[in-house]
Amino acid sequence: MSASKHTIAIAGENALIIYFGDKLSAEIATQIAQAAEQLKTALGELLVDLVPSYGSLLVTYQPLKTDHYYVRNLIRQALQKLSTEAEHNQGATVSLPVYYSTESGPDLQSLADNAGLSIEEVIAIHQQTEYRVYAIGFAPGFAYLGEVDERIAAPRLATPRQKVPRGAVAIADRQTAVYPAQSPGGWNLIGLCPQRMFDPKAEPTMPVQVGDRVTFIGISREEFIALGGELVSDAKAIGGEA
Repeated sequence: MSASKHTIAIAGENALIIYFGDKLSAEIATQIAQAAEQLKTALGELLVDLVPSYGSLLVTYQPLKTDHYYVRNLIRQALQKLSTEAEHNQGATVSLPVYYSTESGPDLQSLADNAGLSIEEVIAIHQQTEYRVYAIGFAPGFAYLGEVDERIAAPRLATPRQKVPRGAVAIADRQTAVYPAQSPGGWNLIGLCPQRMFDPKAEPTMPVQVGDRVTFIGISREEFIALGGELVSDAKAIGGEA
C-alpha cells in the first residue's frame, strides 16, 4: 500500500490522525503498528502519545516544540516505508492461558446452546484461531482481537453487567478480548486468564501490542490459581446482575 492511499487530517491543535482504511484487516493492523514504531523514533521527545485503532493512528505532539507541517512531513516519510516493511512485520506471537468453565465463564453454556455446539466444541474453536491485535482501548490493556470463528460469534449482551472481573475472556460479535481490570461490560464471558493485560509498574506495561498475534491455551482450575488467577466468590459480580 502506498502513502497516497492514506489520509492525514488535523485532529486538534496538537494532533494529527492517519486513516489507513475502514475495514478490519491484518494488513492494516500491521501497517498501523509499523507506523507507530517509526513515529516513536522520528518524533522522539516531541511525541506526546500515539493512539491506534482499527483503521487509524492518532498522533499527539508537543505544540510548543513543533507544528502540523513538521509532523505531517514525518508521517509522510514513515508511510513511504510501509509498502516494503509492513510485509515483513508479522508482530510478536503471544500465548495466553485461559481457565474455560461455566464457573469462570458464566456465558459459556448459553453461547454454546445458541451456537448449537457443546461447551467443549466452543472451547476448542476459540483455541484453534490465531487472533490479530487490531486495536487497544477502551481501557489500557484492553486488546481487541479478531477475528472469532463465525460459529462461536455472539452479539453483546442486551444488558451489560455492572462488574466484569479482571482477566475475563470474552466474545462480542467476531471479536474476543481479555478484560484488563474490573469494569462494566456487555461481552459474553467464557473463561478467565491469569495473565495481567496491563501493569503500570511493568516494562512493557502490556503483553501485547497492535499487530501482534494471540493464541489461547486452555488450563485447569488448579493451574489458573497457581498462576495467580483469582476466582470471583460473589456470583453476582459475573453472573448476570446488571
